[in-house]
Amino acid sequence: MTCSLAAAWRRSSSWAIPLLWTLALGLWGLSRQHTLWRDEAATWQVAQRPVADIWHMLGQVDAVHGAYYLLMHGLFACFGSGTTTLRLPSVLAMSCAAACVAVIGRRLAGQLVGLTAGLAFGLLPAVQFYLQEGRSYALVAMGAGISTLLLVTMLEDGGRGRGGDRGRWRRWAAYGGTVLLCALLNWLSLLLLPAHLATLLWSKAERGIWTRWAAASVAAVTAALPLILFSRSQSDQVSWIPPLTWHMMIGPAVLLLIGGIGALADRPRAGRLSVAAVGLPLLAVPQIGLIGLSLVQPLFLDRYVLFSMLGLALLIGTALGAAVAPLGKRFRRTSSWLLPVAVVVALLALLPQLLAKRSPTSRVDDVLAIAADVRHLKKTGDAVLFIPAARRDTALVSPDDFAGLRDIALAESAAASGTLKGLEAGPDRIRTDLSSQQRVLLVTDAPQVARPVSAARDEAKLSVLRASFTVVADRQVLGRRVTVYERRS
Repeated sequence: MTCSLAAAWRRSSSWAIPLLWTLALGLWGLSRQHTLWRDEAATWQVAQRPVADIWHMLGQVDAVHGAYYLLMHGLFACFGSGTTTLRLPSVLAMSCAAACVAVIGRRLAGQLVGLTAGLAFGLLPAVQFYLQEGRSYALVAMGAGISTLLLVTMLEDGGRGRGGDRGRWRRWAAYGGTVLLCALLNWLSLLLLPAHLATLLWSKAERGIWTRWAAASVAAVTAALPLILFSRSQSDQVSWIPPLTWHMMIGPAVLLLIGGIGALADRPRAGRLSVAAVGLPLLAVPQIGLIGLSLVQPLFLDRYVLFSMLGLALLIGTALGAAVAPLGKRFRRTSSWLLPVAVVVALLALLPQLLAKRSPTSRVDDVLAIAADVRHLKKTGDAVLFIPAARRDTALVSPDDFAGLRDIALAESAAASGTLKGLEAGPDRIRTDLSSQQRVLLVTDAPQVARPVSAARDEAKLSVLRASFTVVADRQVLGRRVTVYERRS
């Protein structure tokens, strides 16, 4: 009885410790000193709209994030809006992903590799950044971890599964359903499928597994296809992503180099699926696939393939496990302390970066800080302008701070127009309305992150302000800027 309990504890600790470890890292500094950046502001303001308004908006913009917005709408309705409700789903999802990495590593290479890989996953810089992010990328990583674990399970037992045919098909249905849910959260997660295809080729899977994997994959892609085709009509939303350049590929090249070293350290067991066969495709294929897609249309953002970090963690765990194992044999009395010491050393080495990821300056801007400045600078009867119109997110997230200000460029609200930023009037009307104002607050980006003004209505705003107004106050904070203009005598 004692032996069985000890064995159960060893099995559960391999995933429970990484789960709790990542959870603790996620809860640490969760509010980021009560800051909220522009991507999270989109989630915040859309999730608080009625479901009918969310559906209306998805017909115009952001259909690719529709499932996530609806999920967050439900969570906000149950637990209230706040940074904890906004970010906690990502913390929990990434913790589950760490547990999946640990279980996969244990099944393929033993307890030490699984535990090391699970702990390493929580410390990866990309994971640390999106661990506390109010967007869907951590949820996709969790789904990728679950689907990869299901695939490994089916490959290891030859697709038989418990419960005969019924249990086997139940697992494959769970695999296909998980892949579909990931695609509904972000359809670029379907790059997971060619990674799994590479694993099947590497492991020389039997014909029955090929057939069932193909059926589950085709079903998932087919179900996600309407969303993919419809969201393509909204491709202007990603028009700001720059074209692929050589220096943008330095990061993926470094990751692939680290992953390759980990794959070389793999010592697969005879007749067993190897860590390299699972981890290297999971790391490399999504990265290379996204680069390929970016040659057709610029799409290269690391967050779109965040789930590839699962493969990197598996390979790092393998490399560290291979390095620690000989030391454990040589120093048997202190071998139980090797992994905790290695974790503490890694934590201390990465501590400056961990602190930086939790600071307000870790993001490009903060919509809440500039709203507080607006509250202090505004006067009764003032007008407000936003350049570009997307900076209206500050007012949408903090409406109380903008109470009493007239948004003179706004023709139709964000909710009514089914957009993220509302619809603005034409340049002529903006010029006319500005001519009757005595005092105007301009909310825009700080110079270091601002892009050149291109819209005709924004040029109209600036031309009138420069010609007829003078600056009486100017505040900049965390990537945002508010300037107060008063009409010249």
